[in-house]
Amino acid sequence: MAWLLVIVAGLLETGFAVSLKLSHGFTRLWPTVAFCAFALGSFGLLTLSLRKLDVGPAYAVWTGIGATGTAIYGMAFLGDVVSTLKIVSISLVIVGIIGLQLSGSSQ
Repeated sequence: MAWLLVIVAGLLETGFAVSLKLSHGFTRLWPTVAFCAFALGSFGLLTLSLRKLDVGPAYAVWTGIGATGTAIYGMAFLGDVVSTLKIVSISLVIVGIIGLQLSGSSQ
């Protein structure tokens, strides 16, 4: 259950990063409201998950999901440049997260 919270928190992190971009420096109301909701949800779920999980692997998964999700979303929907190096780098982040998870988290 704790890992499910981390995964959802990571997806919400993607939401708050994209909303931050769309808020244009907090000058647009609804993206700013979405940013606040996603951020509170993300941090709240991460906080709950850390009651049962080691901080290193949990934080790595949370930030990894957020970073890769945001990069993929940006390339797919916001016109960010797609390059081989970006795709390889995203893959390396995912491999690193898997490696941390396999390295000994007990939950």
